[in-house]
Formats: sequence, C-alpha cells, structure tokens
Amino acid sequence: MRVVSLVPSLTEAVARSAPGALVGATDWCTHPSGLDVVRVGGTKNPKTDRIVSLAPDLVIANEEENRAPDLAALRAAGVEVLVTEIRDVPQAFRELARVLDACGVAARPRWLDEAEETWSSLPPPARLTAVVPIWRRPWMVLGRDTFAGDVLARLGVDHLHTAHPDRYPRIPLAELRACAPDVVILPDEPYRFTADDGPEAFPGLPCALVSGRHLTWYGPSLAEAPRALGRALRAARP
Repeated sequence: MRVVSLVPSLTEAVARSAPGALVGATDWCTHPSGLDVVRVGGTKNPKTDRIVSLAPDLVIANEEENRAPDLAALRAAGVEVLVTEIRDVPQAFRELARVLDACGVAARPRWLDEAEETWSSLPPPARLTAVVPIWRRPWMVLGRDTFAGDVLARLGVDHLHTAHPDRYPRIPLAELRACAPDVVILPDEPYRFTADDGPEAFPGLPCALVSGRHLTWYGPSLAEAPRALGRALRAARP
C-alpha cells in the first residue's frame, strides 16, 4: 500500500501500525517524530497535484479537518479517498479499525486494544463544569457534538456550551467569564494557549493547560489521554 494521510492523528496511527505504508502527510503531522515522508501542505490547503504525483493507493481524510473541494479534486484525478467521521470516543475506535483495515493492516494492533480498554474501564468521575476555548481573536469554544467534548464528558467535565447550536461558536470574552465555570480548559491546539497567553483573560478562574493531542487526536494518544488530561485538571483545581 501507498498511503497519504491528511489527518495528523491518523498519520500517527498508520505510521505505528503499518510501517512503510505512508508516502505522504501534511505539514502538521508531527507524530511520530522523525517521520520521513513527502509533505503535502496543510490539512485545509493540501497540494493536490503533489499528492497525485505520489500515486497513492489511498488518501485518508476527515470530514471536519479537510475540505470537500480538495477531496473532490483528488477523486477526480482517480485517487481513492477514505473519509472518516469522528464525533465521540466509541466512533473513534470504529473508524480507526476501518482505516487500518483499508491500509492493509492484517491484525488489530495492540495499542488500539489497550486504548479501548483504557476508556472502557474509567472509574466514575466527579463532575465539574468548564468552558473550553479553542481560539482567541475572536474567542471560540467547544460547542455541540465534538470529539473533544465527548472526551471531556467521559472524564467528568461538562462543558457549558454543549447545547449551543454551533459546534465551534464564537462567544464574547465577557460572556465566557460570566459563565463562572469550575475550570477553564486551554489546549495547545488549534490555538496554542500557554501559561502566558490565555489564563490572564480569566482572572479568578482556575485554568487547566492541556495537550491538544490528548484532547483532540484519535490515535495512539488515546491510551494516554485520560491520565494526561486528568492530571492537568487536578492541577488546576483550587
């Protein structure tokens, strides 16, 4: 198989499970470190001509991360495109299995079983409320029907915009502060919130800086996510 991945978390999953299959990946595909493949641009602006020139057997995409016109252009050029849809943790495991099967992985990888077992054996969590910004200028937060929202819900976090009609609504900062959540969760992607860029906007509110890879990626990082996110949330509580 010759595979091009346009989704960073799926790149990591394929690279770990089918060594040698990947021939191309996006500029944002940072895991595994040292991945030596042709870079084909960003998730939102892939270089379709470069992808076609790699003569892939399969291009892996995601309905949220990649644009439909780019995928249509690849199909028009005769490239097979597999599009995933992942809105919650159980769906992530199903789609990961489908992707790996399409990439010719004969046996279910051990990391996938370990990750699924980790999520199926979580202890009942204590509940807390949160707002979860994913961008600033303008401020945007997690809304309804998101993978990251489901991850947090399974860890005991009820984010306060889960019923919003938009999946990633723009909410004025004053309104976010007025929500008075138990914690503000600040991931390092897609916007890179840091200790010096983000918490200062929420004076008096506990802030948890978390790994975007553990919050939003579906792949080998799923096995680590409950522990890593739980540690960050505990550290933020007063």
